[in-house]
Amino acid sequence: MKLATFKIGGERHIGRVDLDQMCVYPFDVSLYEASRGVTALIGRAQMPREKEPLDLARIRLEAPVPRPARNIFCVGKNYHAHAKEFAQSGFDSSAASGDIPEHPIIFSKVPECVVGPEDAVVIDKSVSEAIDYEAELAVIMGVGGRGISASDAMDHIWGYTIVNDVTARDLQGRHSQWLIGKSQDTFCPMGPWVVTTDDVDFSKMVVRCTVNGELRQSAPVADLIFDIPTLISTLSAGLTLNPGDIIATGTPVGVGIGFSPPKYLVPGDVVRVEIDQIGYLQNEMVAK
Repeated sequence: MKLATFKIGGERHIGRVDLDQMCVYPFDVSLYEASRGVTALIGRAQMPREKEPLDLARIRLEAPVPRPARNIFCVGKNYHAHAKEFAQSGFDSSAASGDIPEHPIIFSKVPECVVGPEDAVVIDKSVSEAIDYEAELAVIMGVGGRGISASDAMDHIWGYTIVNDVTARDLQGRHSQWLIGKSQDTFCPMGPWVVTTDDVDFSKMVVRCTVNGELRQSAPVADLIFDIPTLISTLSAGLTLNPGDIIATGTPVGVGIGFSPPKYLVPGDVVRVEIDQIGYLQNEMVAK
């Protein structure tokens, strides 16, 4: 099932997407519930009543979780080839531990940097001119917990979406810790919707990214160094995960910093991140 957050007539709604009919069925929920995005549906025994469908062309998709309840958990260097390209880039504060990490590298992005799947990403040249893209599969927790075992982890997942972990590389290198470079305003496009776990087959899932139509990234999710159960088990060891928490699982090889010279984003560039079985984001870079 594909579940979306969207606006029509200036009001936020949530609903079920039907791509065969190219429409969305709004759920009969209060505007307060809809203000939380699709996470308002987590834990329900059944979905709310559906109202009359709306053409997808009539609505404006938002990030499925417009403002996460807390920081998005992110994983660095989690595809083998990307781990090597980043370790050799000169911007990797973890490179002393080797190209391939022994344990998951965890950082976060603040909730306020989330934007929708069609929104602009703002490049403020007074802050950074080294803006990079990172295509990623994101996990949304449905059942929280502490000390979740890897064998039980998949039962705690509610659904999956896409994020572009936009990054100011110079800020990332300057501050060693990555939060500032990862959390600039508009630096987390998310969407286009959430796909529930029953509609996902990882054996057929590939993460891709194009910039102005040029393919930059392409890798199967099966290439993750630390798989999703390992990530959930690692994060929940002493840290309680909550329903609605979001985990971005890492990006494949082909980011801008991996080229010589680097291929940083500039105003006017259009970045498309696509994952099989989910959909795509397409965001234009604009100058502040």
